[in-house]
Amino acid sequence: MRITAIHDLVVPIKSSIRNAFIDFSQMTVSIVGIRSDVIRDGEPVIGYGFNSNGRYSQSGILRDRFIPRLLKADPEALLSEEGNNFDPAKAWNIMMANEKPGGHGERSVAVGVLDMALWDLAAKIEGLPLYQLLGRRYRGGAVDERVFIYAAGGYYYPGKGVVALQDEIKTYLDMGYKNVKIKIGGASLDEDRRRIEAVLDVVGEGSALAVDANGRFDLKRALQYAEALEPYDLFWYEEAGDPLDYLLNAALARATSLPLATGENLFSTIDAANLIRYGGMRPQLDFLQFDPALSYGLVEYLRTLDMLAEYGWSPRRCIPHGGHQFALHIAAGLGLFGNESYPHVFQPFGGFGDNIPVSDGRIQPPQVPGIGFELKADLMAELNRLFN
Repeated sequence: MRITAIHDLVVPIKSSIRNAFIDFSQMTVSIVGIRSDVIRDGEPVIGYGFNSNGRYSQSGILRDRFIPRLLKADPEALLSEEGNNFDPAKAWNIMMANEKPGGHGERSVAVGVLDMALWDLAAKIEGLPLYQLLGRRYRGGAVDERVFIYAAGGYYYPGKGVVALQDEIKTYLDMGYKNVKIKIGGASLDEDRRRIEAVLDVVGEGSALAVDANGRFDLKRALQYAEALEPYDLFWYEEAGDPLDYLLNAALARATSLPLATGENLFSTIDAANLIRYGGMRPQLDFLQFDPALSYGLVEYLRTLDMLAEYGWSPRRCIPHGGHQFALHIAAGLGLFGNESYPHVFQPFGGFGDNIPVSDGRIQPPQVPGIGFELKADLMAELNRLFN
C-alpha cells in the first residue's frame, strides 16, 4: 500500500462580501488529492482536502516542503501498525520533520489541507464515513447521528440594507436552520444595532442569533459593544478583539454575561492552551472555534481536545469554524457541540452534500465512505481537475 501521486491546485473563491476586517475579493483556496494504489470499483482510491476560508492558498509551502516529504517517505512509514491503511498521525510526523516550533500562521494551513485528504483516504479504505471511523477509534463506537449546525452569513455587501439582510436570514430558516450568525464591527454601533434588531424580528429570540466582530475591536470598543449587546441575550459574541490578545478577551469575559466565542484564528494546540490559561474563557458558558483544517489538521485537533480535557473543558463547548464537511464529521465523531455552515457563501467549499437536508437546525453526516465530497457536485467539479 502506497501513495502514488499528490496533486494540488489553487482555486479562487472571489466574492464582494466583507466582514469587519477584510473583503474576499482576492481570496483563494488550495485543493489537494492524494492518490493511492488501493483499487476500489476499478479505480484508485483518492483522498481530497482543501483549506478553510479566510486563509489564502498554500501552494508554495505544499509544493516545496510538505508534499515532497510525503512522496519521499518510506511507504511503510505511512501505514498503520497493522499495515492495512494509512495512518494520518504517522504522515503528520513525516510532514513536520525538521520544522521548528512556533510560526503557525501559514504552515499550519498547508499541513491541514493534506491532513484532511489523508483522513478522507483512510476512511475510504476502511469503508466507513469518517465520523464513524472517529467514533470507533476515540469514543468506543459512539457517534452523533444528527449534528447541530448554524447558518453563518450576514456579511456586509455593497448597498445591502436591513431588508436585504432580513431576506437572507429568511432563506436560512426556510432551509431548516434555527440559529444564524451575522457580522458586526464593519459599520457604526448604531447601524449594527439596527441590523441586529432587524434579524431578531425574523428569528424571534436572541438565543437564535450570534454576532461576529472578526477581531476588529480594541478593548474600549469591545466593551462598548458588549454593553450594547447585553439586552439582546444573544447566542454568542464572537472574536471581539485580536485573537492573540488574551488580556482583552479576559477583560471582556469579566465584564459581560454574554457567551463569548473565539479560537478560529489560533492554529496550534499551544495557542489554544494559552487562550484557556490566560484568555478568561468560561468552560460552562463560552464556545471554542478552533478549525482543524487551518490548525495542522485533525491530528493536532485531537491533541487540542486532550489539552482541553486537562483544563476541565468538555468537547461539547467546541464548535469548529469553517462550515465544511470535514468539521461536520469531526463534530459527529468526537462529540462536539456542532458545526458552522455557509449556505450562500464560499462555494463550492461551504455547505454539505447536495441532497442532505437540514431539519430543525440539525444535519446528518454523509453516509458514504470518507468525508463525502463526492455527494457535492459543484465541489467535485473542482476536485476532479486534480487528476484530469
